[in-house]
Parts: sequence; structure tokens; C-alpha cells
Amino acid sequence: MARVWRCTGLRWGADGPLLSWAGGRGSPLPQGKAVAFGVVSEGRRTCVGARGNPCPVRAGVPGRSTGARCEECARLDRAHSVAADTIADDPRPYHVYLAWFGPGMVKVGITAVERGPARLLEQGAVSFGWLGRGPLMAARRAEEVLRAALKVPDRIPYAEKRVVRADLPAVEERVGELALLHGRALGLAGWPESLEPVPFQAVDHFGMFGLDGLPAADGVVSELVAGGAVGGEVLAVAGPDVHLATGRGVVVLDTRLMTGWELTAPVGEGARDALTVPVRELRSRGSGSVQDGLF
Repeated sequence: MARVWRCTGLRWGADGPLLSWAGGRGSPLPQGKAVAFGVVSEGRRTCVGARGNPCPVRAGVPGRSTGARCEECARLDRAHSVAADTIADDPRPYHVYLAWFGPGMVKVGITAVERGPARLLEQGAVSFGWLGRGPLMAARRAEEVLRAALKVPDRIPYAEKRVVRADLPAVEERVGELALLHGRALGLAGWPESLEPVPFQAVDHFGMFGLDGLPAADGVVSELVAGGAVGGEVLAVAGPDVHLATGRGVVVLDTRLMTGWELTAPVGEGARDALTVPVRELRSRGSGSVQDGLF
């Protein structure tokens, strides 16, 4: 019987992106690395559980779900989530940040100071800068002020992030847009008194993500399926997205789709660049039409 692995997600560390596996093993994803795996043909995607605990019923979850949790486990996971705004008494200090993903694509967010830039790497922020530091509720208040006064969103869909990565402006433009918004934000009325402003200093992840010379993607994997296979060469990694050169063009694989499946080594000739899972066209920014399948 072929050996199987369960992916627990993509993690970012000081040395770059790493695919993590149940049991503690990790697989680095440097540029140029060959990635190839198959989905167990008799398998099904099961819930990954909540907050380190397995799903008690091993519920099935849809292939297109990026959370890979059943309804009950998703509810339990969000019950103690800062991102879901369900915790008001967290004593840890928080950073408020501005993250840049492309021209006109800047968001505001918060992250625990102890996490450093990990949250920004996980989101695929090409550039970012700290805006303030203080208690959780003050950081939340600053988010609300920026959304209301400057119309800065707290979310940018991954679909929009992906389509601009191959055509980003120079670092001066990236940092300049952040600097301008940073200055406007600190000048707003209603800035929480307990939130310490942080002087502007941009951090750029363009090189770490491997975006220099990245070709435009032809499509994005919409889901994994039992018996399907994915293979290609790593061109870039940003957030959870791996840009792969495959036998059918450049395709983006959101590694969150890998969790919950039993995966195995592919077999057969051409397995290293095989692509036998559903792939959809990568829409241009602002496009309203999507075809059902690319290949």
C-alpha cells in the first residue's frame, strides 16, 4: 500500500515557505523545486478539526473550502479568534498595520506584536508598514477609524491579489503608496489615545516571495479531487499561494485546498508536471466573467 501524508498547511519562517505535514515533518518550497503529489483515489476530504483537536466525527468537507472545517468545528475555531472579533480581553499588545498587495490595494489589519511579520507573510502582503502599537481594543478602534474615514478595507480577496503579482510596480511606488496612507492615517481625528503611533518604515517581501520576473498565471486550481494529481516547478510563493510551471501553463495552487486530503507520491510517466484537477481561468482584475474550466 502506498504511503500517505496529510498536509497541515503552508507555514512561513525565517528561511521562507514550508509545507507542513501531520507528524511534524516540513518540506521547504524554494524557487525551482519540483512539486508533485497525487490525491488518494479512494479517499475523501475530511474536516481538520478545531484548535488542535480532531473532528469527532471526521465530517466530510467540500473540495473548494479553504478552511477545511465542518460547520461545528468552524464555529468552535472562531469562538476564540481575534480575527473574528470574539475576544475583547486579550492582554497582549497588538500592532496595527497597513499592507500593500498591488496598486490601489491596501488593507488595514491587526496582529499580536509577538507574531512579528508572520501574519503579513501568511496573507501575501508584498509590502507593509506598522501603524501603531497598543491594547487590542485600541487597535480595533484604529481599524474602524481607517475604514470609516479613509475607506481602507480590512480584507482583500485572494482572487484580486493573484492577478496583479506578475505586473507589480517598482519598490518606490509600492512604498510611496504606503507612506502616503500612513501619514494620512496618523493625522486622523479619533486616533485612540492608548495606541502608540509607530514611525513609518516599510518592509518589502517582493524578493522573499520570488516575484521578480514572475510570468502571468493562466489559471488557479479550484479544488482537489480523489485520484487527481498536481505537479510542477515552483516559480513563486506568496501567502498560501504557490505559483507552479506545469505542463499546461502557469497555475496557482492555494495550499489551503490541500488540507483534509490524504496525499501520496504520484506514479507514472510525466507525473512531475501532471495537472489532473479542476482549474479555472484566472480573471483579470475587475472582470465579471469566469469560464467554468480552463483545461
